[in-house]
Amino acid sequence: MPNAVAPRRSAGLSGPLLRNLAGAALAVSLGSAPLAYGADPSAAPNAGMTGSPGASSTAGAAASPPAAPAASAASAPDDTFLLTIFLRHDESKPLPKINDQLRAQGFFKTFPPPGIEVVSWYVMMGIGQVVTLRVPASRLREVNRAIETTAWGGYRTEFYPTYDYKAQAQQMRAMDGK
Repeated sequence: MPNAVAPRRSAGLSGPLLRNLAGAALAVSLGSAPLAYGADPSAAPNAGMTGSPGASSTAGAAASPPAAPAASAASAPDDTFLLTIFLRHDESKPLPKINDQLRAQGFFKTFPPPGIEVVSWYVMMGIGQVVTLRVPASRLREVNRAIETTAWGGYRTEFYPTYDYKAQAQQMRAMDGK
């Protein structure tokens, strides 16, 4: 009698699919809780802690009052766009060595350039840091050059133009989701 139970395949998600799902979850969450500090590690709530610049513990994140994303989106000039940058850690180097290299290259003094709004700056475990900036179109090259001259070597970088979809998603859920 043939085996009535077919062999099961793994229910796990493949690497690329899992990364895409993580990216989608990140995109949804980026508009909901922007941080109130910039790239300078001394300005972060946990400046005295070791680890990645801009990293915060759950307690530190809960203690900092989040800005309203809808208010910042409404007050943005028409020529700006959101730019999400993945700063992927070079896993061949320990974190203190990466931070030393970034300091030597002037990353913390240069990025983001003055006047560029930091909408959010998160640490994503297994990835590195994910920064979303509000960038005037005329200053895109300046942001790119700040990354090229100060972040490379410590990070591999990826750039994604993004937009805030939270209000539209809430409206669609209110109309169609009930």
